[in-house]
Amino acid sequence: MTSILITDDEKDIRELIGDILKDEGYAVRLAANSDECMAEINAEPPALMILDIWLKDSRMDGIDILKTVKRDNPDIPIVIISGHGNIEIAVAAIKQGAYDFIEKPFNIDQLMVVVSRAMETSRLRRENADLRRRDVTSTEMLGSSAAFKALKSHLEKVTKSNGRVMLTGPAGSGKEMAARFIHQNSNRAGAAFVSVSSATIEPERMEEVLFGRETAERGVEKGLLEQAHGGVVYFDEVADMPLGTQSKILRVLTEQQFTRVGGNDKVRVDLRVISSTSKDLRREIGTGRFRQELFDRLNVVPIAVPSLEDRREDIPELTRHFIEMFHRTQGLPLREVTGEAEAMLQTMQWPGNVRQLRNVIERVLILGDGAGPIETRELPGQETATDNGGRLVLGGAMATLPLREAREVFEREYLLTQINRFGGNISRTAGFVGMERSALHRKLKSLGVVGGHKNGGEGGDEDEE
Repeated sequence: MTSILITDDEKDIRELIGDILKDEGYAVRLAANSDECMAEINAEPPALMILDIWLKDSRMDGIDILKTVKRDNPDIPIVIISGHGNIEIAVAAIKQGAYDFIEKPFNIDQLMVVVSRAMETSRLRRENADLRRRDVTSTEMLGSSAAFKALKSHLEKVTKSNGRVMLTGPAGSGKEMAARFIHQNSNRAGAAFVSVSSATIEPERMEEVLFGRETAERGVEKGLLEQAHGGVVYFDEVADMPLGTQSKILRVLTEQQFTRVGGNDKVRVDLRVISSTSKDLRREIGTGRFRQELFDRLNVVPIAVPSLEDRREDIPELTRHFIEMFHRTQGLPLREVTGEAEAMLQTMQWPGNVRQLRNVIERVLILGDGAGPIETRELPGQETATDNGGRLVLGGAMATLPLREAREVFEREYLLTQINRFGGNISRTAGFVGMERSALHRKLKSLGVVGGHKNGGEGGDEDEE
């Protein structure tokens, strides 16, 4: 979208303007009538149009073309030229959205000034649109745990292809972040990333939102798929998409084209599709809530995004990242985290995953006690763990056990918590709790823990750093 399209029925005029602009370093395309003009626009929207009002042997005159282009491509500046110029024509053209009006025979210097200004306007509009498309959400992927490294390896492998990706994982685990990482590291990074929230769009409006609409009053209103042309469309929680819309999306994926609501013309799009879900889509298919054919189309490359439970080792790094981010974006205090608070964060339950951790850090920074290190007492839910004297408050069931049984319950839960905190790495767990590795193995065996990782599941003997 950096060329100038010149439309004039007089060959000598359009070639003269074209030669002048070429000498100034501009890329030029030529059209002799409305059909050629619209074909050039549909092939690739230009950065600027120079358009004659009167076009002989043409279905549309310059004003008709101006109206159509401004309806479908409002950001393209259009300079109107005419050998029959008068105030009425100039005013009509400007009212319809023309950038400027030049009367033939024109002064070359005047033409170049107008073209230069119009091209600068076009450049600024493209940059602004690009900035709007580039969401402020960071696409930086942070972590060093084995689960995170496996995820990033899978994501990096799919960035250079156009294959459809299905991201699965619990809510808040970072599926949209993973989708944005794919986009920003692909050959579509300069184009749009459009997120479609299948769960929040009202079912009766889904088709208008996706495909856009055409009405006599408002003309063409582009939908999300058209806005994503050339880039990536991300279907968030695709399982919540209405069944009727699923069949139409399937057709779009097959044909790469669709019709706007209320319209008749086919709109062709070039899209890469990334989807995500926190539900079991095979179960949804079994209950009739999701189409098997659409699943087969979207699930070309399935990638599982791990929960925060599966990557507890990354919590300290994520915590520091969120503190720095909130300091930079909101001016919140740039605080350290005590070792005890860091350990507590790693052992807490995170049903909301990374999103919940981010929210907790933001709340602590807003409500915190100044610029000192973050302590355990500031973390949510920890106020009930101890009383005002710092004594541990036992739950009712624990308080009814004999000492020996209570000690075993505590040791088992404590060690399992630490093992999960260190991602199942027995060596690191042993180092933290102050035991020899062999002694820790014997202790786990005596407590009936076959594998420490995942609350007693297999994996307790993992020792990779």
